[in-house]
Amino acid sequence: MLKLPATMTAVGFEAPGAPDVLRPETLPVPVPGPGQVLVRVAFAGVNRPDVVQRQGFYPAPPGASPIPGLEIAGTVAALGEGVTSLVPGQQVCALVSGGGYAQYCLARADHCLPVPESLPLDQAAALPETLFTVWHNVFERGWACEGETLLVHGGTSGIGSMAIMLGKLFGLTVIVTCGGPDKCAAALRIGADHAIDYKASDFVEEVKAITGGKGVEIVLDMVAGDYVARNMKCLAMDGRHVTIAVQGGVKAQINMAQVMTRRLTLTGSTLRARSDSFKALLTAEILQTVWPLVAQGKLRPIMDQAFALEEAAAAHTRMEAGTHIGKIVLAVA
Repeated sequence: MLKLPATMTAVGFEAPGAPDVLRPETLPVPVPGPGQVLVRVAFAGVNRPDVVQRQGFYPAPPGASPIPGLEIAGTVAALGEGVTSLVPGQQVCALVSGGGYAQYCLARADHCLPVPESLPLDQAAALPETLFTVWHNVFERGWACEGETLLVHGGTSGIGSMAIMLGKLFGLTVIVTCGGPDKCAAALRIGADHAIDYKASDFVEEVKAITGGKGVEIVLDMVAGDYVARNMKCLAMDGRHVTIAVQGGVKAQINMAQVMTRRLTLTGSTLRARSDSFKALLTAEILQTVWPLVAQGKLRPIMDQAFALEEAAAAHTRMEAGTHIGKIVLAVA
């Protein structure tokens, strides 16, 4: 076992608010329980759910750390009872339910992925949240198949960029929407087949033109609200609409006759509150199906900017401004 300090620096908040409520604090280093490992964090990913949690709208689930941070990369520092799959000193990245904005973080051993030698730790920390989310929602819930077409809103976000890259690796045609010509150009560089500037044109009409009137098989929706009815107009027969965020509002008005006559499927999910056993199964599937592409260097996250842990407020400010392209991370160690 590595020698551990008694305390660590973490970034949290006392009350919800603007980014400046985030502040460093000194906390005890957590102790891993059965099935857990303690990770000395090198980098932590910054994600939209962290922002929503800080704003007071996405509290940590029961038993999870109240410290923000849903993905980390670093070195295994200590093992909990029963852990035999990992060893101290091993580099891992992990999906966690909270606690990532800290020098040390608990993770379940079966939610960890080994970091290949060719993968820098900052990039490793930028993978789990978007990779798990996109894989589950596009390929498991959305039943994406080779040769189909996927529409993704926010093509240059962390989720959007991952959806582009995974989609192309698994044989999909990917259409994205972006706000402005610069972001559209960036999405095309990432690998999107088509990028629609939603500020300059109607994405419904653009999708119709691109697909020759057929529509897309899958929509990955992060907006909800009044976008849902518009998204449904983009779907082909037997199309699947998968919602993973409600940035445009929680309520949508839809024509159920369209759902029936065009045999549409509307689904969605959130990842954080899912059971440990579900996440373990998802980790195992990703390890088998996607992680070889990471090891081969064929899948790498699009990186935006790294901030020091103590600059978490600035990282949140950048994310809320919406100008970032790809993933924002915190450099912890």
